[in-house]
Amino acid sequence: MNTTGSFYALLFRMSYIHRWGLMDCAKKETLLEHSMQVSILTHALTIIGVTRLEKTYSPERLAAAALYHDMSEIYTGDLPTPVKYYNSSITEAYKTLERKAEDKLLSMQDEKTRTYYQELLALNEEEKRILKSADKLAAYLKCKKERSYNNRDFAAAEEATKKALENTMCEELHIFMEEYFPAFLQNLDEIVL
Repeated sequence: MNTTGSFYALLFRMSYIHRWGLMDCAKKETLLEHSMQVSILTHALTIIGVTRLEKTYSPERLAAAALYHDMSEIYTGDLPTPVKYYNSSITEAYKTLERKAEDKLLSMQDEKTRTYYQELLALNEEEKRILKSADKLAAYLKCKKERSYNNRDFAAAEEATKKALENTMCEELHIFMEEYFPAFLQNLDEIVL
């Protein structure tokens, strides 16, 4: 059996994994959609860092890393945030489970190929901060969209995510929120005019 083929086939199954499992969603969101959004946002944040803050990120590398940042959820599913962070024991156990799931997926690659994916998962602290900021921003955008449908289920999540974004130590994120985020609140006619 070609396990490398299994790796890629499993990645495509991210389209079957729904996020926000405890929430009544007006529009369902899959893990594949989320990963693409986080990749786009990570790429944008790193470009802001490189062009405006003289950072030395590789926007392409971090965008690729973002595509795979939640690949462990192919095995674990999307554990709701209140459960995942209920206490430190649950959080640590889940992180261990995520690492084992990543290892299982990476073991499907031959040794030479596996190295490329391991490098994408081995981010330094500054790179992790950027990716985490993009991940939170994607969650906030989801909350804002659901709230635009008058979905009260997302009210608390929107507020908590907004607060987390405001408290982040990511200058790139703050620039994005000030200059680019307002367009996300516009309708199509307002965006293209």
